[in-house]
Amino acid sequence: MTEPNPDVRDALTRTGAALLRSAEIGRGLSLAEWRNRDNRARYDRPDHHTLSLYLEGGEGVVREDGAVSGGGPDKLCLLPAGHESRWLIGGPLRMVHLYVAPETLAYQAVSALDVDPRTVSLRELTFAEDPATAMLMRGAVLPLDWAAGADRMALGAACHLLLHALLRRHAGSGGTRAVKGGLSPSVRRRIAELIEARLGEALTLEVLAEEAGLSTFHFAKMFKASFGLAPHRYVTERRIARAKDLLVEGRASLAEIALTCGFASQSHFTRRFAQATGLTPAAWRGAA
Repeated sequence: MTEPNPDVRDALTRTGAALLRSAEIGRGLSLAEWRNRDNRARYDRPDHHTLSLYLEGGEGVVREDGAVSGGGPDKLCLLPAGHESRWLIGGPLRMVHLYVAPETLAYQAVSALDVDPRTVSLRELTFAEDPATAMLMRGAVLPLDWAAGADRMALGAACHLLLHALLRRHAGSGGTRAVKGGLSPSVRRRIAELIEARLGEALTLEVLAEEAGLSTFHFAKMFKASFGLAPHRYVTERRIARAKDLLVEGRASLAEIALTCGFASQSHFTRRFAQATGLTPAAWRGAA
């Protein structure tokens, strides 16, 4: 059995596609604009969702695993994490990708829509029509300078609007499976908001359980059932996401970021960040 490719970006780079620009938005969101022509691409169970919008060309693209054609400007593809697909790229094209971590989609479902994230699954789309999403991408994302600090807030807001639109228009109920257990919608939302507000503090299981009105043992089980991660792993991932935002902004020192994001020390922050991303915080900042 072959190992999955965790990153659509790596797969495209191997085809010879040209990366025109990219941006880490933070909190599990990133952008990439590409040019490609006359080759093949294969995606093997990436660990993130990909929203793809054709900007120029695309009429000669065929999804070989489904024998689907019909690409072109403003056509949208939505490729959920874990999917597999093979593409024949005929002729030139330019496209933009929004990459979304599954935990980021889950958090948006909880915090913005008050929806149990276990019930959310993105529909796989190939060459779909979605004028509203195309308009948002062309009008609010593409005109911005992705590398400019002055445009960073507007870029983040536009990407979160895109994420919200994905949930509203292209997320299903996750099939027919029954969802049992877990925290109630109001408690899920309250816990998610508390974690975001107190990432810089020494959050404990006892603090979160008390907020939920449950024993620590029962809360830990219910939290994992609701969020798909144990509480400590979820909090660590949110801290890493916050740190990415601060690293991109570039104003705070590594020691200040460590303190702001709730790490015990700069060395602890560096170790955890490298474990999560494969890069030290300094290397991440340099590449952003």
